[in-house]
Amino acid sequence: MHMPPVLPFFESAKFIEEGNSVIDQYITQISLTEVSDAGLIFEHASELLYEQQHNENSYKAYRSELTTFFHWCFDVVKQSPASLTRREIARYLAYCQNPPQELIGYFNVAQFKLDKIEGQRVPNCAWRPFVGKKAMGKALPYSLSENALKTKIAILSSFYSYLMSEDYCERNPAQAWMNHSRFSSKKKYRVNSDDCNMLAFTELQWSYVIATVERLAIDAPDIHQRSLFMIKLIYSCYLRVSEVGARAGYSPVMSQFRQDQQTGIWSFHIPISKGGKRRSVAMSKALLTGLVEYRQFLKLADYPNSSDQHPLFIRRKAAGRGREAGTLNANLGIRQIRDEVDKIIEHAANAAENDGFKEDANQMRNLSVHNIRHTGITHDININRRPLSHVQADAGHESIDTTSQYLHTSQIERHQSAQNKPLDHLQGIG
Repeated sequence: MHMPPVLPFFESAKFIEEGNSVIDQYITQISLTEVSDAGLIFEHASELLYEQQHNENSYKAYRSELTTFFHWCFDVVKQSPASLTRREIARYLAYCQNPPQELIGYFNVAQFKLDKIEGQRVPNCAWRPFVGKKAMGKALPYSLSENALKTKIAILSSFYSYLMSEDYCERNPAQAWMNHSRFSSKKKYRVNSDDCNMLAFTELQWSYVIATVERLAIDAPDIHQRSLFMIKLIYSCYLRVSEVGARAGYSPVMSQFRQDQQTGIWSFHIPISKGGKRRSVAMSKALLTGLVEYRQFLKLADYPNSSDQHPLFIRRKAAGRGREAGTLNANLGIRQIRDEVDKIIEHAANAAENDGFKEDANQMRNLSVHNIRHTGITHDININRRPLSHVQADAGHESIDTTSQYLHTSQIERHQSAQNKPLDHLQGIG
């Protein structure tokens, strides 16, 4: 099978959900040998593209730019996009302005084609990531127009905004490059400031989520015992959906729950997260009880051991499509987990609305599985009074400044705390 010199990472919109086995194998290999979080970054990019699939022009533009960007990150500099700075973005753009000649094509071809012998879609060996122009049969020097350059950086900035909204990155190097470039006075491409990405459920709203999923787990255990533990785990350990969902190169299993032999405390181990880092998050007694109940429902021993390879969240039926098509005991993927939690939140919002909390219900419908992570962090800091440094480590934040953003106080609390402030703490002495 002949391959192009650079692989086209993303299928067309029609096939984006089921992915491509050749690309999955490549991403897995890159994750193992070069860029440890390549699979995770690839999954995030696929999610962003999936959201663009109904806008053909937008989809094609994002697909093309992310493919070129990932080629440079994975094949050329062998760095995670999450580790790049403004300086590396400048190097990438310089590469795009003067790419290797073998990566320039002179006509548009499909990125994938059907291999009739193998019966699967494969990368088209005639495809190239850069398209040049010809005149009178001769290739013209490759060039990137000002508009094309601005489009590239705008798409990259949008991608980093998406990563930041998923709490995967804490900075946007593409936006930083734009703001320091010759384009800065003409237009600034800013991070999407949609505050919904950082919102947490209020105590009232969260009580409806927990009460709803507990009731559903009793009424329909075959469907919702899994949902119950999923929500408890994400909330208690502030997990990103990508840390509990299967993707290329990662399939979470029960042995990730481990007991410290010295303290006896259990934790959930995340072997690879953003930036290729690993971390362990200590479990509360309430969550450990939830794990035991979930494993009893699955007819497993109460506690997992170091060789327990049982999937964390097993599918109820065989996968119908995608990289695990036909596999019964496959882990849920990221999108399936999002969908399942969204349904729980909708049930909880309906219950809140039926009880007269219409405004709360409307707010809840704008939240998602990612907001559960924010809720766990917010509640631990503001209600459970955990030290910021402990929460920072468990959340996987690079900077404590990021964790500090979760410190919330209401106007009433601020007024009450200010009312009794003394002017002199040592008044009356001397």
